[in-house]
This record gives sequence, C-alpha cells and structure tokens, in this order.
Amino acid sequence: MDILITGGCGFLGSKLARTLLQKGTIRINGESSQPIRKLILTDLVPPAKDLQADQRVQFIAGNLRTLLLTEKIMTAEIKAVFHLAAAVSGECEANFDLGMASNFETTRDLLQACRTSQQVPSFIFASSVAVFSSRPGQSWQGIIVDDDTLPTPQSSYGIQKYIGEQLVADFGRKGFIRARAVRLMTVSVRPGNPNGAASGFLSGMIREPLAGLKAIVPVDPETPVALASPARTIEGLIKAAETADSSWGFLTAMNLPSLRVTVGDMARTLLRLGGPHLADRLDWKIDPAIVKLVNSWPGEIAYSRASQLGLTPDPSFDAIVQQYINENPTAIQLR
Repeated sequence: MDILITGGCGFLGSKLARTLLQKGTIRINGESSQPIRKLILTDLVPPAKDLQADQRVQFIAGNLRTLLLTEKIMTAEIKAVFHLAAAVSGECEANFDLGMASNFETTRDLLQACRTSQQVPSFIFASSVAVFSSRPGQSWQGIIVDDDTLPTPQSSYGIQKYIGEQLVADFGRKGFIRARAVRLMTVSVRPGNPNGAASGFLSGMIREPLAGLKAIVPVDPETPVALASPARTIEGLIKAAETADSSWGFLTAMNLPSLRVTVGDMARTLLRLGGPHLADRLDWKIDPAIVKLVNSWPGEIAYSRASQLGLTPDPSFDAIVQQYINENPTAIQLR
C-alpha cells in the first residue's frame, strides 16, 4: 500500500517515516498487515539523505495547498494519510492569514482530495493540546482534562486545530474518510534548531544546555506542563492508523498520553543527567506574555481512550532526556 505524510520532512514527519520504513508493514483499520510499497512525503524542504536513499520514498516538493490544486497528490493506492503539515503556534499568532491558509484551508483541501480519491483512506490528523486553554480569568487548577472536556482554545493555532478536528469528524461521519484525530502533547525533547512554537522552550531548556549553550526559561519553576517524547508521539500516530473502527469509537479527537511534570522538575532532570554545572546554562528570565500563555494550558491531561488502546505515557522525564542523549550523541557537549 501507499502512505502519504504531509509535513513529511519535518522532525516528526521524518521520524514517522523512518519508523514506518523500519516496520516495513502496517495494519490499517485492524486489518492484516500489508507491506508499505511507497511512502509519499510532501514538504517545502527535501527529506534527509537516509530517506532520499530509500527507494520506497517519493518526495513531492512545494506548498501543500498549491500542490493539491496543481498535482494529483491523492491516488487510489493511498490507504493512509498522516496530516502533520501545519504552521506552529507562534507563527499563527503573528500571522493570521498564514495560520488560516496552512491549518484550516489546506486541511479542508486535503480532505476534499481524499473525498474524490475513489478510496476511503484512514486520515490521521495531528491536532494539539492547544485546543484546551483556560478562559480569561479562569485556570485549570484542580481540573483534569479528558477526551470529552469541551475545548475552549484561546489562540489562533488552537482554534484552527479545533476546526480541523471538526472537519475530520464530519468527513468521517459522511464516510469520505476513516477519521482519526489525535491531540498531540508538547513534544520534548526536540532535536535541531528552535521552531516558532510558543512551547519551544520546553525542548530548548534541555537541548541547548546539553549542547553547551545557554537557554532562557521564561516561566516559574512550579509551572506544570504535559509532555510526551517523540517516540511516544509517533507510537500514538501509528496506533491511530492501525486501530479498527470498532475499537476507535467516537469520531471526535483523542488525547494522546502525557507525562505531567513541572518546569522545575525538568531542570532537575537536566542537572541530574548532565551534571550540576549545567545550572549556569539556564537563564530564568520570566516573560509575562509566555507565562500567561503557558498558564492557560492544562497541566494535567487524562487519556482514557488512548489507555484502552494500550497506549501509555513516558515513564519519567529522566527517561525522555536519556532517550534524547542516546539518539543525539553528536549534539551533546557536557564540558
């Protein structure tokens, strides 16, 4: 079978592609495993050399919305679509038109392409915990957010992701796709360069000190956050594709598992695994704008549906950071 990954050359897209290629087969909708014949990656930048070298990988370069208008991306052979392409939170808040084009209009156009593809592909939509934000004057203190908690997004990015969830659900209800929307937690630790996400410091405060660089921590140490490692995030995306309709249940979005920690816990893990001298590389510089935004996110998220599918959170933040160190040895400069 063929699989399409939009945003397939970004960090998560590349990791998903490598995982699928290593597996070699996939069980779509609980059916028997089938070999992956072709992995189609769309993005603005080319894939890494190891992905380019795999004969099963086809790369289609360009803006996804433009490609959907000018090229036949969706074919009858594509049985699963992982829709990861998106403008991130900081970009969407700074540029409303970019966010609407990337996160709303492109998602709608891709769903329409699936509708006319003469197939009913499994459509795995990467939504976000950003659909949950506390309303002005309220907080999440003492509240556990579950799959059925009413989303009240307070950012352009969160609103656009929630719109995407509803579009996916309706296209699924009409039988045009097999709808699978999953809410990704903040992914930490992301390797590479910082992106425009408001949550980027939750990777940077680990990644940069381990690389010998200083990092700004813009919130209070007691700030709670809900995190997931890259590996657990990819596991959740693949599980969504493989789960049968009868087990998936509701067409509404599902929370992926999360690990609840505080930013102070994260700093203590850094010092425990990297050495106490790394404390000098953390610059605790409170930014009121980021504090306001982060405090609007829920710190404790339940994931009952994901648990029923056998998904579990990371065992500890220590395990997450150790995984990052093991997978990125060239990025580590402890002395």
